[in-house]
Amino acid sequence: MPSPLRMTTAVAAALLTTAPVVLSPPAAAADLPYSDQCQFPNGKYPGRPWSLQRVLLDELWSQSKGKGVRVAVIDTGVDLTNPQLRDAVDAKSGRNLLPKNLKDDNGNPIERGKENGTTDTVGHGTKVAGIIAARPAQGTGFVGLAPEATIIPIQQNDAEGHGTADTLVRAIRYAIQAGAGVINISQDTSNAVKPTPDLELAINEALAQDIVVVASAGNDGLGGNVKETYPASYKGVLAVAASDRNNERASFSQAGEFVGVAAPGVDMISTVPKGGHCSDNGTSFSAPYVAGVAALIKAKHPRWTAQQIVAQIEQTAERTIGGHDRLVGWGVVDPVRALTEDEQPLESPNPQQGLGNPEAPTAAKFQVGETAAERNARLATYVAVGAVVHVAGLGGTAVAIRDARRRQGRRLEGRSWTR
Repeated sequence: MPSPLRMTTAVAAALLTTAPVVLSPPAAAADLPYSDQCQFPNGKYPGRPWSLQRVLLDELWSQSKGKGVRVAVIDTGVDLTNPQLRDAVDAKSGRNLLPKNLKDDNGNPIERGKENGTTDTVGHGTKVAGIIAARPAQGTGFVGLAPEATIIPIQQNDAEGHGTADTLVRAIRYAIQAGAGVINISQDTSNAVKPTPDLELAINEALAQDIVVVASAGNDGLGGNVKETYPASYKGVLAVAASDRNNERASFSQAGEFVGVAAPGVDMISTVPKGGHCSDNGTSFSAPYVAGVAALIKAKHPRWTAQQIVAQIEQTAERTIGGHDRLVGWGVVDPVRALTEDEQPLESPNPQQGLGNPEAPTAAKFQVGETAAERNARLATYVAVGAVVHVAGLGGTAVAIRDARRRQGRRLEGRSWTR
């Protein structure tokens, strides 16, 4: 029996059992205010998401915008009615690989969607595509990291979880045929079951064509759970864990020696079907963040191999130790460093495996985030303030202190972690 696939969001179970909220009759996204209660369509996110605040976008885009690079999004489809994706998606190259004559658990027919993969009732693939290549738009600070890259939409899963390892194999091989330079897979096999050898074979076929394969590490990391997930665990695949605002592993993010890097995966703003934006959590949205960086590098260095692009991303990641960490891999991806510290192509982030550098990489200094001591001091301050507020009954003062800290946090988050 084919191994079922699941989307690697922190709320994957809800996504697979609950249909998205759709306004009826549908209103134009431009007429809606942004809402934290995700709906399709939704209003535009008014500010710049924190995951983009950590990057000096002008400096990044002075190096590359991903032009000419095709990124295959193997997911639940990509909805073209979102204006930020209309010019980003090559609908002619899209494909729907879901089985025909689909039925739900009650035997009722399920709408399969368009043959070119531009139907997305879940919203998952539309969010993934937006993080990679959403075009700039008025009224929002959200934009894809590679805003001139092209998305190949490959619909291979749906809200009912009809995607399997077999359909994923077909999707990868189709992505190769469609000219993908990067493949993003924000899914893994249920219960970390190792699928049939066909999936690894398809991955190797993509790598042999110098296609960068990026996959989410998974969201079963609560309680220190460590296990290999697929296809992220296959050799040559860049497995991406989720990080938070402090450059630390998100609590749900899967850990393991197979993790290559981490990337923002908490409160991730992105595009949704029918227009507007929503927030979501999961390694599903960390992977496309890295896929976007891979597209930028590939556009700037079209002759670099997939291995060299992966090594560049890993070598320039922000890290607190010189070596590999099973929680965040080689560190949290740093897009600007990946595009500017690129004098020569690398083959490995490990100085003992061919970098020609006898010393371990220098631990990067975090310019945003907290050390353990700082965090303890902050928590102690919260406790002290809470006690004063409780005794005095000054609820308004508590709100003022909270808001002041939030404003200070936003100013800190607005500084770049890049140098």
